Amino acid sequence: MKAAGEKRRRRPARAAGFTLIEVLVALAIFALAAVVLGAAYVNILTSYDAVSRRSEHEQELRWVRAAVMAEPDREVVEKGGTLALPDQRAVQWTAVVEPAPVADLFRVRFRCEIPVPARAEPWVREEVFFLLRPTWSDPAERERLRQQSRQRLEKRNRP
Repeated sequence: MKAAGEKRRRRPARAAGFTLIEVLVALAIFALAAVVLGAAYVNILTSYDAVSRRSEHEQELRWVRAAVMAEPDREVVEKGGTLALPDQRAVQWTAVVEPAPVADLFRVRFRCEIPVPARAEPWVREEVFFLLRPTWSDPAERERLRQQSRQRLEKRNRP
């Protein structure tokens, strides 16, 4: 027990709550998190839009490439041209055809310009592919290339 003359010392009671500094720090952290999440959301929306536009252009490119590959006349392919899309836009394409070192095989350098309504300049795509077109070959050149292929095979197969 305490002596009668001793005074009790009481600690001052702390108020049950947050200080102004703690509240401001929490708000700053929350604001920073909101800014980061907002920027991430905007990036996702921008990426989604870009992917959907690219997908649309890829489909149009496949359409033009298929038209070029289906063309039986080499002179028409080398001349290039314009192809109308279903939405009334006109796609410009060009192709350079070069013979490959194999008979009836041709290397095609293909360039396609697809107009984009929202942009000043068109979406441009360049590709290189090979086409097997016996009708494009010169018969004398075809026979010469076949003879060279036979000679190479015979040379490899000799013991």
